[in-house]
Amino acid sequence: MTFYQEEHSYSKTALSDLQGAWLNLREEVVNNHPFENSGRLLFHIDEAMSWESVNNLKHMGDVIVLIHNIAVRSKAPAEVVWGIKQVKEEFGTVLDDIDAGTLAFFPLQTRKNKSSRQVSCTRLSACEQKKYTENSSIIDWRHPSISECSQRILARSNGTHEYMKNVFAYVRDEIRHSRDFQIQVVTCSASEVLEHGSGSCYAKSHLLAALLRAQNIPVGFCYQRLSLDDNGPPYCLHGLNAVFIEKYNWYRADARGNKEGVNSRFTPPVEQLAFPVNEPEERDLPEIWSEPLPVIVQALQTYRTTDELYNNLPDVLMLPV
Repeated sequence: MTFYQEEHSYSKTALSDLQGAWLNLREEVVNNHPFENSGRLLFHIDEAMSWESVNNLKHMGDVIVLIHNIAVRSKAPAEVVWGIKQVKEEFGTVLDDIDAGTLAFFPLQTRKNKSSRQVSCTRLSACEQKKYTENSSIIDWRHPSISECSQRILARSNGTHEYMKNVFAYVRDEIRHSRDFQIQVVTCSASEVLEHGSGSCYAKSHLLAALLRAQNIPVGFCYQRLSLDDNGPPYCLHGLNAVFIEKYNWYRADARGNKEGVNSRFTPPVEQLAFPVNEPEERDLPEIWSEPLPVIVQALQTYRTTDELYNNLPDVLMLPV
């Protein structure tokens, strides 16, 4: 008979370090209380430390972005800002460990009230496969420059999953977001984005789709309706992608480009987008389109500078729910 042997050491994981970072952040907020919105920060920190968030890292990622934005707008004490930075770093380590397979974790796919995007199939029909891998004038993956770029990324990728991850990193990090970098040229088709090395969130989603479709990976387009200034109207559409991965079904990925307060990653099945949906009039639109919305293409082909585009970003009329 074999008896259980008492462990004489404890191996910490990235999750335990993340928990410690949250506890430290909470302590800093309490120690510096009161300051503007300190009560809101405590509420959302407790939300992030809840069992629901631990089982749904997408939700935790959204809360981290929200906490960061509140702290920045409120000019929170330096100790609190530093604590948020530590949480973001530990959260990133958890996602890296899950992706590398060094941390076994099986999060919930979606929150209970946001399951409309999940489907039971693990394969697309032949018709759907064709629809989400088609070449077009905007997603022009047959263009020589797109094919060449795809082959370069493929050559340094070990398998389909790594290719998807490398394409995401390339579009996110190497293609500059035109508003962030104040680049005035407006690009639309995937080949234009690649040629100029820049684009809006919409344009970058076109390039991501083209590079993945070049290797017969089904990709669609989805949108969020967000407050332009994180403070009510005006609202606009934000463009991102949905990639069909047989193991996980549709997985949203946002390659708009990271900056202070934005930390999007490609870590299936855990979704980490650039922006959470926080306000009552904001929406995660559930549709996955095989081609970019016509209103998006029209805007990109109408306005000649990034400033003009930014002042006329497309929006959609929301029906009462």
